[in-house]
Amino acid sequence: MFQTAIVKIIVPAIYIFSWLISAPYQDATVIDSSTTIHKYDNPELFSSDEILNITLSGNVRSVLNDRGDNPQYHSLSFSYAEKDGNEISMPVNIKTRGHFRKSKENCNYPPLMLDFSKSNLPTTSLFYTQKKIKLVMPCNDDDYVIREWLVYKLYNLITPKSFKARLVKVTMDDASKKKIAPFYGILLEDEKQMAQRNKVMIVEKQSLKPQNTETDAFLTMAVFEYMIGNTDWSVQYQQNIKLLAVNANAIPTTVPYDFDHSGMVNAPYAHPAEELEMRSVLERRYRGYCINDMKLFDEVIVKFNKLKSSFYSVYTNCSLLDAKYIKTVTRYLDEFYETINDAKKFKKEFSYPCDPNGTGNIIIKGLKED
Repeated sequence: MFQTAIVKIIVPAIYIFSWLISAPYQDATVIDSSTTIHKYDNPELFSSDEILNITLSGNVRSVLNDRGDNPQYHSLSFSYAEKDGNEISMPVNIKTRGHFRKSKENCNYPPLMLDFSKSNLPTTSLFYTQKKIKLVMPCNDDDYVIREWLVYKLYNLITPKSFKARLVKVTMDDASKKKIAPFYGILLEDEKQMAQRNKVMIVEKQSLKPQNTETDAFLTMAVFEYMIGNTDWSVQYQQNIKLLAVNANAIPTTVPYDFDHSGMVNAPYAHPAEELEMRSVLERRYRGYCINDMKLFDEVIVKFNKLKSSFYSVYTNCSLLDAKYIKTVTRYLDEFYETINDAKKFKKEFSYPCDPNGTGNIIIKGLKED
């Protein structure tokens, strides 16, 4: 009887302990040390490539003009059309964000943060699971927004540990001012939901060296940044980089974002940091760390070669691009693939950080997005 009683106690205890360990990955995911959010059960917002029409109504100018160091939230109305044609409208708090693109000297429209946390969203809404979400606005022209959106689509092809993006057509309805013509923007997946989707958490590690991140993921990301001609990132300062890990003590994985300074986008305001001694963003520069054994890149190169046709299709199948840009970006990709599949050219480009007289080891402390 005593043994039977022990079994009755131990077995349920083991079951409960096992459930407690696995529960975060079944019903909720711990994103940081203080936040637990419910399962991301409404991914439809980012599962479609259909352009979503959204409207911001109210005192829009007050938001756009609030570009100081401490911008405040402003109450506006947010609306969009459902698939059945019904318009869904809800209150939303909006403020400007960012640094470079927030400045009037640099961009016509500042990036925005949309806060839906106080909205009573219907369960059928595309935004039902959203709390705060970033809206990328056009800095100069719609074309560059579309190009940046496509770069996000490229990285989505490489790994699920990437930010999903939804192209939207934005109408700003400010009754007291001159009408603003609709323009394209990008809604970016919330970082915590991106982490939850991958059953990991967002971590922040100060002065983390890239050598201490997950090797294959870093090399893949760094080669991707080289492919698109982007040097505006650093792991050390987590500049346009997020870190994912299964827990705070695990080796983190690097996730890039914010690609408007890349050669693939080629925005008129984009320029490489002076320290890099580069002529333009169209010039590629590998920004990884020094690796003497080029064989460490083998699996990464295989991965990029397998994705080659898919990468090209992202551009050739996009009806929003003009023929001239498609031709230009195709040639830009051709140059990348010519380099990675030529052993001599590849070694020259990707061993550049090992050159003590070069700029490969310069760490750029950029301005972090908020």
